[in-house]
Amino acid sequence: MESLSDRVRVAAPHIVNLRRRLHRIPETGFNEKRTAALMAEELAALGLPVRTGIAGTGVTALLDSGRPGPTVMLRADMDALPITEATGLPYASEHPGCMHACGHDMHMAMLLGTARVLSALVAENPGALRGRILFLFQPAEEGPGGAAPMIEAGVLDDPGVDVCLGAHVWPEIPAGFVGVKPGPLMAAMDRFELTVLGKGGHAANPHLCVDALETATQVVGALQRVVSRMTSPLEPVILTIGELHAGTAYNVIPGEARMAGTVRAFAPEVRNLWEQRINQVAGGVCAAMGATHRLDFQWCHPAVINDPRAAAEVRRAALDAVGADRVMEPLPTMGGEDFSMFLQRVPGCFFFVGCGGPGVAPVHNPCFAPDESCLPVGAEVLCRAAVRLCAGWDAPQTGA
Repeated sequence: MESLSDRVRVAAPHIVNLRRRLHRIPETGFNEKRTAALMAEELAALGLPVRTGIAGTGVTALLDSGRPGPTVMLRADMDALPITEATGLPYASEHPGCMHACGHDMHMAMLLGTARVLSALVAENPGALRGRILFLFQPAEEGPGGAAPMIEAGVLDDPGVDVCLGAHVWPEIPAGFVGVKPGPLMAAMDRFELTVLGKGGHAANPHLCVDALETATQVVGALQRVVSRMTSPLEPVILTIGELHAGTAYNVIPGEARMAGTVRAFAPEVRNLWEQRINQVAGGVCAAMGATHRLDFQWCHPAVINDPRAAAEVRRAALDAVGADRVMEPLPTMGGEDFSMFLQRVPGCFFFVGCGGPGVAPVHNPCFAPDESCLPVGAEVLCRAAVRLCAGWDAPQTGA
């Protein structure tokens, strides 16, 4: 029988071609209609039963070995970003103002390649696998979040998922390497909009106004001190204001200013204080300046915390795929991922597939062009990890 490495090697050109097809047709969250149709078409061609329209555009397919065993879920995200591509690639985005700038096209191609390899393996050798593998393609990871709606639609329940895996291409890791870490990997991510309400008027009469713009700049500065002076320096925390909008004319003092930002943390006890702290600080500054404020705080998703046992299985799969000198433990990142919503329900592991190299831009950049040699690497790790988990996840744990 061909090894998994041989099977992935044979499938590699198809995986690369799929990635390029997907890169041409990026679609934002819950608009992934062409993308979802391509997922369904590829999965159906493998003879797998396919479900579409889950939480809008989500797609699943089930590979059932016909033998008792656990259900392993493998997830890829489908959505793109509202970014105008500047890579100059021959297969660049055909949708103006939209781009796969976070590698979700890579994730889908790797998972479709995994489905292709494992379905052929089971067809040729029914005894090669136990249990079931659920291939899940999720909308809207970049926002507003597609994992929670898919969970609400019952994707973890029929069949009941026992363990889940996900992967993300990572330009901070060289192509050919794999990053696996038990425990905390990615931070909880929440967002907020804060409006400062003052009293507008003529620029020549500031004493008759309450300057919402000037007050808002004080709020921005004060909020930075929440991180430096109101949280432990031993706890990773980030507060970023990414938007500040105020004013309509050069000679008008604005009566309203709106800002939007995000907060990141790992510890739940730290995360749970953010809404109260932002209200407290903004309220104090505004009161001192004669203004008021309105806060809309949106709890998005918790931290990605990998199950140690699942991470150990992924690490063993990576060792078999690329060798010990190419498996590393990445540093935690303050980036967020709604794969954490699945991890809140079932144990699992989210891991990084290195795609970096000379000149590779960071994710969310219009020039992001990852090294495609990472595609078969990610597919092989997913294949090997799925087979390992199907073989033994439901077995009793031994040792301390």
